[in-house]
Amino acid sequence: MGLLSVAVVQRLPLWSPVVLAYLLPVALGLAGFMALLTTLSTAALASLSSLLGNLTLFALIVLFVALGAWRKVPVYEAFIDGAREGFDVAKGLLPYLVAMLCAVGVFRASGALGYVLDGIRWCVTTLGADARFVDALPTALVKPFSGSAARAMLIETMQTQGVDSFAALAAATVQGSTETTFYVLAVYFGAVGIHRARHAVGCALLAELAGVIAAIMVCYRFFG
Repeated sequence: MGLLSVAVVQRLPLWSPVVLAYLLPVALGLAGFMALLTTLSTAALASLSSLLGNLTLFALIVLFVALGAWRKVPVYEAFIDGAREGFDVAKGLLPYLVAMLCAVGVFRASGALGYVLDGIRWCVTTLGADARFVDALPTALVKPFSGSAARAMLIETMQTQGVDSFAALAAATVQGSTETTFYVLAVYFGAVGIHRARHAVGCALLAELAGVIAAIMVCYRFFG
């Protein structure tokens, strides 16, 4: 959904044969991989995801080092320079980070989050649908503002609902399927002096919504 919204706003030629030649194999590969996952048991799925995650991280590190050596880049020195510049960037980001975390804290402490969840739960139950996923929505609602606050909501859900409960599983899946949209826009746009976000907010929120919906659907598919 995020890709489609950006394509519409930017008038990107998604139906171009060249673009389709890149997108279709990726889409078919992902669909096939998801179909494979549906045939695995919970234990096998956990083992496979852990193995793939570890291999991916290790492969990325090896790839960076190999590319640096191939291009004759002093990898260690470049890493040190990047780390040094990172401290300077962090100092510039700190005011925006403090402002965003304060806003999230006010939202949680005011009780507004509880009212929002009660309204969503009432709407879902009125429609006759399963409302178990509503208990996982605090993570989804807070994640666009702060990753640390979303993790706190995730831990709170696990403590109140149980680690193996559907709400906890859904919240954990949402945590990994969404992004800190407003945090990124406020911090990084502010750091580089961009004051007009234009279509970035709308497209990012559409992608965020798609991630939440997909996470909930996957949880219902795998965990019932």
